Amino acid sequence: MTVRTITWGLVAVAALALAAACGSDSPSSVNPGSPSTGGGTPTATTTITITSAGVSPKSITVPRGSQVTFVNSSSLSHEMASDPHPTHGSCPEIESGVGFMSAGQTKLTGNLNTPRTCGYHDHNRDFDTTLQGTIVVQ
Repeated sequence: MTVRTITWGLVAVAALALAAACGSDSPSSVNPGSPSTGGGTPTATTTITITSAGVSPKSITVPRGSQVTFVNSSSLSHEMASDPHPTHGSCPEIESGVGFMSAGQTKLTGNLNTPRTCGYHDHNRDFDTTLQGTIVVQ
């Protein structure tokens, strides 16, 4: 056996090990169909809460067909709309379902059927980044 044969044998073993690792279905893999916070951490919520500190969570990921609940826990009214400001329209399901919210009110978006990222903001406070976020529809 030559050094060249041993070297090619080691390269082949390394390539097989790398290929096996890339196809791993480990339990730590995130299920792409489950809601998440956008950072890859699974969460069971499809609720965005508006508080005096802003929206929480700032970003969520939901499966197609989902509705997202907006809860206004702030003492102020808010008018939630999709980007871009001031014309809106990139996610009409937000305008048709949420829109103006009085303090303490809860509203649902329409069914989010199209895979995309929906940016949203408070129309009357478009400069306030704490009231801006995203809904990723998978």
